[in-house]
Amino acid sequence: MSNLPDEAFRDTIGTIDEEGNRKFVFPKKPSGKFYEYRKWVSYFLLAILVANPFVKINGNQFMMFNVLERRFNIFGFPFWPQDFYLFVLFMIVGVVFVILFTVIFGRIFCGWICPQTIFLEMVFRRIEYWIEGDRGAQIRLSKQEWNAEKIRKKGLKWTIFLIISFFIANIFLAYLISSDELIMMIKDGPKNHVSTLISLLIFTGVFYFVFVWFREQVCIIACPYGRLQGVLLDNKSINVAYDFVRGEKEAGRAKYNKQEDRAATGKGDCIDCKQCVHVCPTGIDIRNGTQLECVNCTACIDECDTIMEGVGLPKGLIRYASEDEIEKKSKFRFTARMKGYTAVLVILIGVLTGLLFLRTEVEATIFRLPGQLYQHKGDDISNVFTFKIINKTNLDFDDIHFKLNGIQGKINVVGQQEFKVKRQGMSSGTLFVEIHQYLLEHDKTKIKIDVYNGDKIIETTSTNFLSPRSFD
Repeated sequence: MSNLPDEAFRDTIGTIDEEGNRKFVFPKKPSGKFYEYRKWVSYFLLAILVANPFVKINGNQFMMFNVLERRFNIFGFPFWPQDFYLFVLFMIVGVVFVILFTVIFGRIFCGWICPQTIFLEMVFRRIEYWIEGDRGAQIRLSKQEWNAEKIRKKGLKWTIFLIISFFIANIFLAYLISSDELIMMIKDGPKNHVSTLISLLIFTGVFYFVFVWFREQVCIIACPYGRLQGVLLDNKSINVAYDFVRGEKEAGRAKYNKQEDRAATGKGDCIDCKQCVHVCPTGIDIRNGTQLECVNCTACIDECDTIMEGVGLPKGLIRYASEDEIEKKSKFRFTARMKGYTAVLVILIGVLTGLLFLRTEVEATIFRLPGQLYQHKGDDISNVFTFKIINKTNLDFDDIHFKLNGIQGKINVVGQQEFKVKRQGMSSGTLFVEIHQYLLEHDKTKIKIDVYNGDKIIETTSTNFLSPRSFD
């Protein structure tokens, strides 16, 4: 046992020993009510995670984050580079929601929803239990020499982990480049897409490294969310917490002795069995209070309840509770801080909803060609413009043409009068606008141009038309 003073745990990480070396965690296989709930939640979320890139709404991939082309789909809404402000607003709403959720419920997101935890605890760790056995068997196997049994078990586990990592990398790639593109590349064969294959192997290596070796260190060291909880949590936040008032009482915790009356001796209900420590996937002692490493996975709650039931003591020694509830018996209340975050979240959602309704499915921009003024063509004045049309819909526009709105004149597109814009595509070019000089009252006139697909107006845009100051 460590000789560190009682509060020294706050200066160390549970996965690092006193010499500063990595201390691998071999958690006991959890079981109980919360673990069963977590399994159902995890498998449901895993199904959504795998299905998201392959589900389409109105022809749009449900979730896509194409960083290279700056094209994103969120809940079936396509976002182009021109819509980046909406994407940022979506992200801000998500961050504020997580902050509010953390202020109220602590780090429950990490233990129940985070993909890292779900994959590690509900996929890789369960395969490990199946192949190597529970905590004791894993520790013995780790210490044992490399014989036929160890090579067989480790080899089988690492092979399965590699296959799953490759599968996860493909799903991750589908989010980045779209599922259609991924399926097309698979059909074409790896020889025709060497760069993508290299990227896929790199992703596979990263996931393999994380789930075979790095593991809980992602939550403790790499994830910034764990660091945030220190400033987000307070005494009123609900966490996985040890009831120190009941567990320690006057005489403190002590081993269980069925021959004594613990109430008479003043001993706490904690029998110091350390099962809550053994079952913890990050290797902490929850009895030391809220810690950076705790991901609120509830494994300690299930294990403690099982022990309490076995020794005839009430369950709930470790439970979801706030510090004020444990120490002061205060009931949960919605604080001013929580109300403030809620108000900010509601405002952001309202702004985002309004902007989504105002967002157009076709975006047309027309700008005067830089460095060009105007030309005389008889009695007409001509300006040259560049245009760009973005089709955010899943319909092909086969007959795009332009018409002036509110003023007579002609529009000539360089190359062709009518052209096509494919779905989720873009088209650009140059056009000339000619207007009779006597229809222009100023040297800079704002004109409107309607964009048609066939007989239907799909967008109206405006630009400035230059002309001489005087026609006298």
